Amino acid sequence: MSTINFETSKKSGPHLRLAGLVGSWDGQTRTWFEKDVLADESPMRGRMNLIMDGRFLSYEYVGRINGKPFEGKMLWGYDLQNAKCQCSWVDTFHMGTGILQSTGHETSFGFSVTGQYGWPGVAELWGWRTELEIINSDQFIIRAFNISPQGEEAKATETIYHRIQS
Repeated sequence: MSTINFETSKKSGPHLRLAGLVGSWDGQTRTWFEKDVLADESPMRGRMNLIMDGRFLSYEYVGRINGKPFEGKMLWGYDLQNAKCQCSWVDTFHMGTGILQSTGHETSFGFSVTGQYGWPGVAELWGWRTELEIINSDQFIIRAFNISPQGEEAKATETIYHRIQS
């Protein structure tokens, strides 16, 4: 259990790190459907806002994949009581009508969370690990990895964002 309280976290903890991402972002997304075989590279636009007095970071994005438009939303939070990062993710390409729930931890570079997904006819669930790497106040990277039921990882997506200066 964490000993840090919410007000302290907003000033010097994980909630401060999340708050530093508030703003508008332009990026480039790369997508892989097979291990080490780049399938698509296209622009992405993201927007991050704090909600509920800074408890959560809402991340919305729009882009294209294989020439077709798609959009998504992630909700990031840090559960101080249980000392873990949490993320919910939906989009119009990868997730269909499902919501991916992931949990993880704060890292030296940002946050890392892992969830599981499956589909009809597949006996074992696959993993999906998302890393939020904060480079500096004007750049961050979101990477996602597929994890096979046997534990083999392959990069699935990577978006490198740069802050849009207003």
